[in-house]
Amino acid sequence: MTLPLYTPDEDPGPSFLGLLAKLGLRPSQPAEPVDSALVTHGTTVVAIRYRDGVLMAGDRRATSGSLISSRSMEKVFPADSHSGVAISGVAGPAMEMVRLFQLQLEHYEKVEGVPLSLDGKANQLSVMLRENLPAAMQGLAVVPIFAGYDQRSGTGRLFQFDITGGRYEEGDYAAAGSGSLHASTVVKLRHRDDLDGDGVVDVAVEALFQAADEDSATGGPDPLRGIYPVVARITAEGFERLDESEVAERTDAFVTSLGDSYR
Repeated sequence: MTLPLYTPDEDPGPSFLGLLAKLGLRPSQPAEPVDSALVTHGTTVVAIRYRDGVLMAGDRRATSGSLISSRSMEKVFPADSHSGVAISGVAGPAMEMVRLFQLQLEHYEKVEGVPLSLDGKANQLSVMLRENLPAAMQGLAVVPIFAGYDQRSGTGRLFQFDITGGRYEEGDYAAAGSGSLHASTVVKLRHRDDLDGDGVVDVAVEALFQAADEDSATGGPDPLRGIYPVVARITAEGFERLDESEVAERTDAFVTSLGDSYR
């Protein structure tokens, strides 16, 4: 297989999505509305800004209607070395979008020799969501959260989206998914400007626990199966997923601190 050659007018440049379009390899959209009870959905995800960067976290449950289709779904992924994306909505298109997003950022850096800016990354994800709008209107909606450490400004930043591709930068936190209302309420009450790396993990763990307590589509901690939320920090050192043992320890400590109030 040889690499395709283009004239200057046809060259897609650093856009991986443009390359796919030139080759006619973009995925087709569904022709008919989809029964949501037959499609796997994932919720709930949060992103929280703290003094060293941004933390992203997500529960592990995926549902198909009233059925729990997965108890250990991954919803938080690295986009590149200093950014991450968390997904909610229909799982299949969301996973495909994450893979394309990762390839787009890698392709741009290889072609241009420098990483895309954080705003540029958020814009690329917005374009993908806008192109997915026909599928979203047929029941295959994807609603991600994007966050990263901006090396130019030396701060963590986070972005929320809607199904039309609308991009909204949030100041301190963002949440998506069916349990987002309950999770964001906890973060709003617990967030402080001086949160450190350990404190922000505790806030995220509590937010997801309370979301699971109120929302049947959000999965709570499952000590019997050893299933706990996925938590990742994004700082000047890059994207780092926390060890499950650390998340389990902090989750168990929070549950213990509740005492008799949940018995």
